[in-house]
Amino acid sequence: MAVYFDHRIEAPDSSGEAVLIAWHSSLCVLAVGSVNASTRGSVDLYLQQGEHVKLCHVERGFNPSLLQWHPTKPLLAVGWETGETLLLSHPSGEHTPLPANTHASCITLLEWSSNGSRLVTGDQAGVMAVWRVDARGKLQGSPLIKHDYGKPLTCCIFRPAPPAEDVTMLARAAVSGDETALDMFNWKKSNKRGGFALGSQEGLSFYISTADGNVFSVDDQARSVALLSVESAVQKMWYSKRRAVLAVVTDSLLLSQFSVGPEGFTQEISKVKLSGRGGQHTGIVWTEDGLLITASGEQHIRLWDVELDDHYALSLDESLGFEKGELLNCVSFCTFKNALAAGTSRGRVALWHMVTMNDQKGDTKTQWKLQTPAEVEGNISQLQWGSSSHLLAVRSSSCVLILSEHVMCSHYSQQVAAVQLAPAQLSLANFNTNTHITFHTDTHIRAVQVTRDMVAVWNGKYITVSESSGQTLHSTGSFQCESPALAVHEENIYTVEPNRVQIRTPQGTVKQLLVFSEAEGNPTLLSVCGSYLAVGTDTSHVRVFDLTRREAKPVGITKNLAELIPDLGALRSVKCNASGSQMSFVITQVNGRPDNKMYFYDIELDTLSYFDFFTGRPASSLTQLEDSQRMRCEGELSARCPISQFWDENEPRLFVCETVPVNFDLHSSSQSQAEKEDVLVVTFFMTQEHGLLLQDSQPKPATLLSLLALDTPYYYYICKLGESGEQGEVVSTPQMVVRRALRDFVGLEGCEKPTRDAMLNFSFYLTIGDMDEAFKAIKLIKSEAVWENMARMCVKSRRLDVARVCLGNMGNARAARALRDAEKEPEVDAQVAVLATQLGMLEDAERLYKSCGRFDLLNKFYQAAGQWQQAIETAETHDRIHLRTTYYSYAKHLEATGDKSLSLQYYEKSDTHRFEVPRMVMDDNVSLEVYINKMKDKDLYKWWGHYLESQSDMEAALHYYDLAQDYLSQVRVHCYLGNIQKASVIANETGNRAASYHVARQYEGQDEISQSVHFYTRAQAYNNAIRLCKENNLDEQLMNLALLSNPEDMMDTAMYYEEKGTHMDRAVMLYHKV
Repeated sequence: MAVYFDHRIEAPDSSGEAVLIAWHSSLCVLAVGSVNASTRGSVDLYLQQGEHVKLCHVERGFNPSLLQWHPTKPLLAVGWETGETLLLSHPSGEHTPLPANTHASCITLLEWSSNGSRLVTGDQAGVMAVWRVDARGKLQGSPLIKHDYGKPLTCCIFRPAPPAEDVTMLARAAVSGDETALDMFNWKKSNKRGGFALGSQEGLSFYISTADGNVFSVDDQARSVALLSVESAVQKMWYSKRRAVLAVVTDSLLLSQFSVGPEGFTQEISKVKLSGRGGQHTGIVWTEDGLLITASGEQHIRLWDVELDDHYALSLDESLGFEKGELLNCVSFCTFKNALAAGTSRGRVALWHMVTMNDQKGDTKTQWKLQTPAEVEGNISQLQWGSSSHLLAVRSSSCVLILSEHVMCSHYSQQVAAVQLAPAQLSLANFNTNTHITFHTDTHIRAVQVTRDMVAVWNGKYITVSESSGQTLHSTGSFQCESPALAVHEENIYTVEPNRVQIRTPQGTVKQLLVFSEAEGNPTLLSVCGSYLAVGTDTSHVRVFDLTRREAKPVGITKNLAELIPDLGALRSVKCNASGSQMSFVITQVNGRPDNKMYFYDIELDTLSYFDFFTGRPASSLTQLEDSQRMRCEGELSARCPISQFWDENEPRLFVCETVPVNFDLHSSSQSQAEKEDVLVVTFFMTQEHGLLLQDSQPKPATLLSLLALDTPYYYYICKLGESGEQGEVVSTPQMVVRRALRDFVGLEGCEKPTRDAMLNFSFYLTIGDMDEAFKAIKLIKSEAVWENMARMCVKSRRLDVARVCLGNMGNARAARALRDAEKEPEVDAQVAVLATQLGMLEDAERLYKSCGRFDLLNKFYQAAGQWQQAIETAETHDRIHLRTTYYSYAKHLEATGDKSLSLQYYEKSDTHRFEVPRMVMDDNVSLEVYINKMKDKDLYKWWGHYLESQSDMEAALHYYDLAQDYLSQVRVHCYLGNIQKASVIANETGNRAASYHVARQYEGQDEISQSVHFYTRAQAYNNAIRLCKENNLDEQLMNLALLSNPEDMMDTAMYYEEKGTHMDRAVMLYHKV
């Protein structure tokens, strides 16, 4: 969670309405230009909390028109409406005017080169000048270039430098007197290593535009060349170094792109009219990646991705506190945190965070998430992000504010939790007394620490100490302190100052000093666990102090982690365990990126170990895991990064941390990392004998924001406002902390300390595989709930042998039988999934089936759990051999629940609709007939014809038999109706053998032998035709039929001719054929 502290600038009385604001790109200094009706114009500088820099005040009898900071030095270029231009230095207040004869009209252009060695100035009359500024920020004489374009100048951008040139060639050119080479050959001392590095090259060529739409290219040799022309005044330009493309946006919102050749030749690539209102007051921002953002007083912000040729709009959401009809006036984009700020007409600052996600097809998509707005006074006309990504300057119609983004602070200790609700409001929860109160302070809260009886709040300058008394808090002390770190233990308050940790009373009296040498650095991080204090310094030294005695005593030596960890940049978090024997660290690397490793330092053994969340493995492999389990754990824990860490308040072996994917936006502070999706909570055992042991990993519950503490048997989470910690509990004050039981203590939250210790020991020995010690730890426990929890542990550890013992002690015969039946499955994970299902651990069962690739069992699991959509999706993607069966089962389920319409669709998908649908809707003949006519299925037509025939509706039956092309049924019905001639026609026309056979039987019954023989022949029932010919002395036809039939019929016919004594030649021929 984050909140914005608003600091109104401490403007001097002589300043009037602010018209310009500008942050320095690397320093926390804000320049503000103001206009006063009596004293006219002034420029002032302010620090990050709005403090006025008194020496940096400039007044003139005319208005300021433009402000532009030097990219690296505290040097501000100020342009005035009369053409005067000056350079203002911070913090000295020294100002250097440019020669007075350079500009005679309003300054419209101020632009620094990337390294600040050149300054371009331009005015309303079209006069442009280029100035040289030396390494000390001093102006060097007259302008290098001066040119009159005759039209007002509107925009200027420097072209990025070409790829780095050979250092030797550059040095030779510099020695020979080439000033350009001398500028590029910029050596500067390295920050870390005392050596020298070649400075980044500076592009000295630039593009400049005029109000009539012309764009000129000016190179470092003072040559100005007309480059291109557009239809109206240019408002913004952007150059793509990768594509060598210059993009231009005009006042009328016409976006044109031009390819720029090496000789300055340009060719138009595209021209697009952008949506929105044009004009000089349109807020336009180009990002480094080529994203064009505009705000033109509408209810939308419009974005165009020039690189991808994509465009879309962002709008406000009334459910987050915005009003209907609220207009967006201005925008500012922060590249560091991918955040977009927009000012509205109702005094609200809308914030969107850009999130890049991969869809199921692997394509990258950008999403913008709108946050709850910050509110100020008046109509907002300008916004600008500061050098520090948590600072945002806001200029409205009534004031200038600096919004300082602050991640809401929180702390937990001794069953008491505090979470910041608002800049000056805390939510306090005491889990011992089950009380919740809201605490209001007089100042902004920047840090909070709590104990069982005390609350200490720091506002950046003062620490206020309060003690609890029932439902109220009363102040016991307040003292000035600018310590950036704060910790509390019992009646002591721990603060820091250079090279020392101060131990104070609640009234601020210093009782003891813990001194660090110059080499050890300044303490910057403090953390208390149990009765031990962990300290980290700005030079990456760490130390633990024992607080159990009257005076704090050091434990071990001060350790320099830079000697143990390569590429260590700075410490982000330092914690120690409840016995003071182990320390843990989260660090930042030299390059500024968060390290993927979670580091552990054993104070007694003086050894460092780590768990690498990038690979999912510790420094040495997880020896307690089998190969298959190790691979699974590596898959779950790899490509991640730790963001927070906690030791158990009382159990020194237990440690937990939160991790996020490596592509996570770790720089974003407006929303705590743990608020986002895909946060994994990983728990370890850490001992001297066995090192680091993975105990559990689980995703953070979606409704919760972040992990606050670990205090067995609970995890303590910060939750969203309104989330209740206990089921059914109704509280009158906001409760921001909820408890969730550890995996091993579900159902045992209220157990006594001996049972809690036994469960922890059982879990530990189970983790290392020592079953003898595991059973010793719980041999005296008789509770069925405890045995069930131990069975749940067996799911995580995959110890089915232990699970059988636990199920026996539980008396759960059904689960024991299911586990025995599951032994036929070859995969251990599949067997464990059955155990998880029997214990109600459905999420674990689902994950196990997926991990072992048994999607057939996963399909059955989803069906049994009533998760039919997941079952269908699984069958469609992974278990297609059971796809039709799954459709059929779902259709039966829908039919049982009364949803016949949807059931009908799935019967069709399972290809069982030809018999299941008629059965299901048999009671509604009209609907059934409509369905059959709609489906146009021959089998259904045939079935319906049979049904109608059974109902004696012969005409309708014949119709459906005809649609079904069921010729036998048609012939049969016609014969039944005595219409044998029609039946004969059908049999002759279709050649259907069954129909012909049926007609032949009918003619035989009527003694029409010739017709009967004909249809028997068409039916290829030659033996029947031969039989009739013999019986009726049709010897002429007999020979042909015999030749068409099988050898047996040929032999029989030959014997017939022989016995009859006629046609002996035919008999001979048939014998030959046989």
